[in-house]
Amino acid sequence: MTFWKFFFNYHKSKTSDNKKIKKNKELCIREVNRERIYLSTCKNIDVEDLEKLCDSVGWVRRPLRKVKYALENSFLIVSIFLYKENKKQLIGFARVTSDGSFNATIWDVVVHPDFQGNGLGKLLMHAIIKELRTYDISTITLFADPEVIKFYKHIGFTIDPDGVKGMFWYPI
Repeated sequence: MTFWKFFFNYHKSKTSDNKKIKKNKELCIREVNRERIYLSTCKNIDVEDLEKLCDSVGWVRRPLRKVKYALENSFLIVSIFLYKENKKQLIGFARVTSDGSFNATIWDVVVHPDFQGNGLGKLLMHAIIKELRTYDISTITLFADPEVIKFYKHIGFTIDPDGVKGMFWYPI
């Protein structure tokens, strides 16, 4: 995948482990009046809060036990929280599955409609890509609905790089 090799300033680093985001890290990315927005790599996500966020964009409800299992088995989770009046609200989320070496796939990228258009989705994606690159992962994939293809292209993703086509198998 020559595209990804040039998209990132690819170089192998003997100290790449030192650059990895620490687990359960939160970083304040925006503060206005008494509202603070944090980016988090904590894997402890409340499943109900995540489903509420997914509901806000019209996604189909999934069985909570399967969502919980998916979270537990994700390689990386990046979330965005709004802290307002001592309340914490999940407003952005994405997760990644990976072999930890060559390939990673980004799933469930969602930003609450009230916060879309403010750069939070882009921030979420850049945080994920940056973290995956610390593992020297050079092939990062995702599945995009037609209405968000332009968003992902703007970040640097390409459709069918080098003629590669995604393939699916579904039970009949």
